[in-house]
Amino acid sequence: MQQHQESPGSSSPAPDPTPQQATPESASRQPSHADIRRWRQYLADERAEAAVYRELAQRRDGEERQILLALAEAEGRHEAHWLKLLGEHAGMPKAASTRSQFLGFLARNFGSVFVLALAQRAEGRSPYGTEPAATPAMVADEQIHEEVVRGLATRGRNRLSGTFRAAVFGANDGLVSNLSLVMGMAATGVPSPVVLMSGVAGLLAGALSMGAGEYVSVRSQRELLNATLPTQATLTAAPSLDIEHNELVLVYLARGMTREAAEHRAAERMGVFSCDCDPSLSLQPEKPTTDEHESVGSAWGAAMSSFCFFASGAIVPILPFIFGMTGVAALLVAGVLVGIALLATGAVVGLLSGTSPLSRGLRQLAIGLGAAAATYGLGLVFGATIV
Repeated sequence: MQQHQESPGSSSPAPDPTPQQATPESASRQPSHADIRRWRQYLADERAEAAVYRELAQRRDGEERQILLALAEAEGRHEAHWLKLLGEHAGMPKAASTRSQFLGFLARNFGSVFVLALAQRAEGRSPYGTEPAATPAMVADEQIHEEVVRGLATRGRNRLSGTFRAAVFGANDGLVSNLSLVMGMAATGVPSPVVLMSGVAGLLAGALSMGAGEYVSVRSQRELLNATLPTQATLTAAPSLDIEHNELVLVYLARGMTREAAEHRAAERMGVFSCDCDPSLSLQPEKPTTDEHESVGSAWGAAMSSFCFFASGAIVPILPFIFGMTGVAALLVAGVLVGIALLATGAVVGLLSGTSPLSRGLRQLAIGLGAAAATYGLGLVFGATIV
């Protein structure tokens, strides 16, 4: 993990030399060996987190860059607090926690929404709430930092949500449906080549179906959103409207304006008057918003993601059969491979959503293997019936 050590030519902001005041308890007693170890770890993590925010700031500009630099400065104040408490016990720089080191690696090499999602989770799990030596201001800082990072991550999540939803759904569906198909066919007692061919057919049919379905779904959703956007008809129709029966007011009322604002906007649009009134009522450009479209994603992007990820998921259960395995051994290996993949996809969802990767991974695993087990049981029943 990159430690926060300023070189003579460095342009990175140094920590505030005036640390926050320690609590009376921590200031009035000699720290124990446990206190020193804990505080040195806090110091290392604060340095690492400040470095993460500075790394992210280098990849941003404008207000977002300033926000990230302000977060780094706040972590610098916390660093100064622990330096003052440690005094001569600060010693050589200590390695940051594994979590902080991993976060720093991602920030230096990727700088993506994954980093912000992980940083949001890290801020939400700050130990300062139960740390006697941490000041109330530091506890409040960490709580606010979580909300700041959540806000920074929101736009990235919106950009990802459409295509990412299709990708995760496609991979998970490919894993679960093809494992269920393979296990159901194997349970009926058919030869392994038949099981393999069934899995290949399931892969192709499912991937094509998922891709086509996602394309139609996203395309239809975007068309619905387009139908809700205001047109520029008010610009061309306004001069010809009857002032005494001004239906332009109805347009603005339907768009959610108050009657006062609607009448004012209609009068300005028709050129009836121009006044020095409440600025909130004055004419503003009517620009269509793209936020909804951004969160939906493109139809082709969703279709290709769904196709590719379904295929990549659906091939996993048939890998043992492709490499010549048969019988129960092939099913066990398929189940293990699919289980690992389900844990991975669930963990990615957890990371992006700022929740526990483990709980999301276990949820995916339970749903997927539960469906496969149910299909295997049905295959046994149908196989026995056919015999």
